[in-house]
Amino acid sequence: MRDLTDDMLYRALLARDPAYEGRALVGVTSTGIFCRLTCPARKPLARNCRWFADAASARDAGFRPCLRCRPEQVALPPVVADLLAALRADPERRWSEGDLKARGLDPSTVRRQFRQHMGRSFLQMARDARLRQGMGRIAMGDDVIEAQLDAGFDSASGFRAAFRRLFGHAPQDLRGGGDLAAEWIETPLGGMIAIVDDSSLHLLEFVDRKALPQGLARLSRMVGGRIGLGRRPMTDRVEASLGDFFAGRNGRLDLPVTLHGTEFQRAVWTALRDIAPGATCSYAGLAAAIGRPSAVRAVASANANNRLALVIPCHRVIGSDGRLAGYAGGLWRKERLISLEASYRDPGANRVDAGLLPL
Repeated sequence: MRDLTDDMLYRALLARDPAYEGRALVGVTSTGIFCRLTCPARKPLARNCRWFADAASARDAGFRPCLRCRPEQVALPPVVADLLAALRADPERRWSEGDLKARGLDPSTVRRQFRQHMGRSFLQMARDARLRQGMGRIAMGDDVIEAQLDAGFDSASGFRAAFRRLFGHAPQDLRGGGDLAAEWIETPLGGMIAIVDDSSLHLLEFVDRKALPQGLARLSRMVGGRIGLGRRPMTDRVEASLGDFFAGRNGRLDLPVTLHGTEFQRAVWTALRDIAPGATCSYAGLAAAIGRPSAVRAVASANANNRLALVIPCHRVIGSDGRLAGYAGGLWRKERLISLEASYRDPGANRVDAGLLPL
């Protein structure tokens, strides 16, 4: 908001200007409520307005979310929502910048809006969707070349390169059965890779996390390389639990897990699971909770090495000054997760509208 003056924001508030969606929120001192600038409620006097960059800042200042405009929900721009709907309808389509231009869209604008709201470009998401299709075909026993063609990759090398970036090794290395099974699960915040055995969850990561290949390789070494593609009953349980979480029905992903880490890391991860949905904790507070108040940096490192996103809720750890600290899944995801979980600490707050966060 550095480039926005109070006068500019107030004019936008009076005009209900949609161009300011996602850029600023207004807190009304006379009511104690904060709103979108497009809120249909009667407009306050300028002297009663305070301006905030996000919902977390407004809440920290003591304001409550408006029940009319629901400022904690993430409204996607029409371009983003329309393209996501097209991607869901035809996940195997090979999209190009030419396709975007044919729809009357500027590729650079699409790229910028997707990176802002989804953390990656539309073309990257389309490529991930096709890779997911290929994973499914390999899991069903198809040859790699058949999976490559069905997923819309022109060349085997392109398919293998995309697969290797995700898994850290070639697709044929994951063919067939194994003690652990890897599956792609789609969520409102992007695809995740879940790796399970018959009784517990071993890994749950967003597919665009840069450290995912290393995490998969490390897990593969720890279990002797016994990871295959496919679903288990535990996969279904993980997917159902994620569905409840994002729908606002249950803030705790209470799943059995196998923790692959040192004794110290396991202590940190266990303490993270004790943070209630809707609550947050500082790194210093977490260090104190495990009886190691001087180990703040080590706690931060354990957070960064968490391989069970959401189930071990490292997104609930913030800076001691109340600011959102780094999150391996992307700060944009952390903001949305904390906004989502506000409904768990405040029964009067709004649940996430599944229509605003596309599955």
